[in-house]
Amino acid sequence: MDWRGFATDMAAMARTFLARDSVALTLDKIVEAAVQRVDGCDAAGVLVLRRDQVTTLVSTEQLVDDSDRLQEAEREGPCFDAAGMGHAVFRIQDLSTEAVRWRSYAPRAHALGIGSMMGFLLYTDDQDNLGALNLYSRRPGAFDDDSETAGWLLAAHAAVALSGAHEHATLQRAVDSRHVIGEAMGMLMERHHIDEEAAFTVLRRYSQENNLKLRDVARQFTDKGTQPTGDGVHGP
Repeated sequence: MDWRGFATDMAAMARTFLARDSVALTLDKIVEAAVQRVDGCDAAGVLVLRRDQVTTLVSTEQLVDDSDRLQEAEREGPCFDAAGMGHAVFRIQDLSTEAVRWRSYAPRAHALGIGSMMGFLLYTDDQDNLGALNLYSRRPGAFDDDSETAGWLLAAHAAVALSGAHEHATLQRAVDSRHVIGEAMGMLMERHHIDEEAAFTVLRRYSQENNLKLRDVARQFTDKGTQPTGDGVHGP
């Protein structure tokens, strides 16, 4: 293992966290570093598993995408087992011997050219989405303890990147919601000559009575020109 070169790659990845919209770039660097620096690794990718639906975020080659699609189609494989059992890491030394555990996935994945693989669950603040960094080799027994240590370090960077992406998306949704609610309130205030508190009361009451989120009520109003009624304010 070239630990000096690996450390250089890790430092470069850390710097990308400071850049805006760097998640995809960071994940690309992570899987590239896995192939270049982790002994035995021929291909790598990052996936997200959500209610049996697999999304490949980045991959170094088609082999990774094919394996992800196969796990999704068969609803079985190392990522599904790791997620269900809470295993933080898995190391498959020889995929050709795993037909008992994964009757459908193992032989078909071996036919793709996968000899051995290793994966790391990526725990983030988003409990609905479970990520995984997966490393693949075309030969059996390719990964050792050093490979696993390097994988852990790469997985830590990937988890931070995914968590940051989730945080950014959550913040953006909050900003967007405040914007559309404010816009709807402004339209109500201008049209009916009411104050801010009264406009918000109209939106909130309609939201509660119709079991709709406040931002959805506001968006309906701003997009379609229709408006909620109540508290003395009526539609046109």
